[in-house]
Amino acid sequence: MAAIIADVIERQRALHPERPVLIGVAGAQGSGKTTAVQALAAANPRYAQFSLDDVYLTKAERVWRADNVSSFDPYRDMDGNFQVAHTPRPEIERLLLTRGPPGTHDLSLAKDVIARLMRGEPTKLPRFDKTADDRAPESTWPLFQGQAEAILVDGWCLGATPTALPAEPLNGVEREDEGGIWRKETETQLRKIYAPFFATFDAIVYLKPPNWEIVRAWRGQQEEHLLGRALTAEEDAKLDRFLMFYERITRSMMAGGHMADVVVELDEARCVVKAPGRNDPHG
Repeated sequence: MAAIIADVIERQRALHPERPVLIGVAGAQGSGKTTAVQALAAANPRYAQFSLDDVYLTKAERVWRADNVSSFDPYRDMDGNFQVAHTPRPEIERLLLTRGPPGTHDLSLAKDVIARLMRGEPTKLPRFDKTADDRAPESTWPLFQGQAEAILVDGWCLGATPTALPAEPLNGVEREDEGGIWRKETETQLRKIYAPFFATFDAIVYLKPPNWEIVRAWRGQQEEHLLGRALTAEEDAKLDRFLMFYERITRSMMAGGHMADVVVELDEARCVVKAPGRNDPHG
């Protein structure tokens, strides 16, 4: 897996020797994308790396966004004038608070970090503290100095395009989305904000899982590894719910809803079973 990404990097560097190349690595939860890019960055000090996870909005920013998006209620008054009312919708607010889906990242921060690296400036690479559910203090961010050869960014939805799946709810979380407010906001973010950002990458590699069910198993393995023990029944239930927030876009990407240049198909053991030939600049 890492060797395929490394090959893409080198081919893009040959095309753009005058600047760092911007490479995205996408993959479902637990696919091994972050492990792969971190290993590449550790082996090459001229590779700068951060994840979309590292540029989540702060907890305070997510609270503000969830409150405003969930309660925003535009209408026209009797004179035909456009007005805005704020109608509390606590169920929708809870959905919007959950980090992960499009809309919960600070893409302005990501763009600024990439721009600084492109200019060769000393750049602090953002980090997110998932234990605290908040962005780590900037004083703890690693400093990248010197000219980068490659900028590696990984993310579960990196390169995703607006979904074309059936409009009816796919799972329990989506059934809680009264009026489809959360799903509409996610799709709008993906189409208007995220897609233009993804289009700036020189190449995107997508690690495609064999099915949705294995994504749940992979993520469970990750959690158990972090905890050093098996998950309890309550923790399993929480994980099942958490992954529902990711299901629609993950399934859409598996069905071809992405702008990746290179698709690497994985089996249930995360081994590469199919990868493109390497007769073109993208691999």
